[in-house]
Amino acid sequence: MPTIRSLLAPVLFTLALAMPSARAAERSFAVITAPGVAEQRLTRESISLIFKRKQTYWENGTRIQPVNLPAAHPLRRAFSQSLLGKLPADMEDYWREMYFHGVLPPHVLASEEAVILFVSSTPGALGYVSTCIPEHGVNVVLMVGEMPPCAR
Repeated sequence: MPTIRSLLAPVLFTLALAMPSARAAERSFAVITAPGVAEQRLTRESISLIFKRKQTYWENGTRIQPVNLPAAHPLRRAFSQSLLGKLPADMEDYWREMYFHGVLPPHVLASEEAVILFVSSTPGALGYVSTCIPEHGVNVVLMVGEMPPCAR
């Protein structure tokens, strides 16, 4: 006869595994665009479409150039969970299928600093960062959580 403890053990184990993911989803970040992108605010849905390569052009006709951080990066995990509804590893099947339709995933850059540099210098670029965004010439189009104030 199973005991309550033996019945609860799998549930508690599952909850323990989910806790780091929940913390990752709570991480604050800003979605940034290149100078010259006319859109001043974006919705979570439109950003999801962009990062899934279902929207590829801005309203003015400029090609959108989304960039990701590496799949293991905590901010990438938070971004993916918050805006795509899946972890980066869970998107692998999606990208395999899209590849056969000629659609490639967003480029991956090694660091948040690289994302800021790429977005600030590439027309149509879109990325995300958790760091303060002092005068880098990028536009913040969506904030998720609270960003720390910039040091002056």
